[in-house]
Amino acid sequence: MAKRIEKMRDQNTAELNERQNELAEQVFRLRFQLSTGQAEAVTKLRSARKDLARVKTLLRERELRKA
Repeated sequence: MAKRIEKMRDQNTAELNERQNELAEQVFRLRFQLSTGQAEAVTKLRSARKDLARVKTLLRERELRKA
C-alpha cells in the first residue's frame, strides 16, 4: 500500500485531478453494479473508494501547503 501512495505523490496536481474524476466515475459505476446484484463489485468498490480518498487527501495537502 505504501507504494501506491508514493506513486500518487509523484504525480502533479493536474494528473491527480484527472485521477480523482476517473475514480469518482468508477465508484458511481460500481455502486450501480452493486445495486443490480453483482457480487464482485464489492471488493472493487472498496478499493476504488480508498484510492479516491488517497487522491483527495493528497490534493488537500497540496492546497494547504500553498496557503
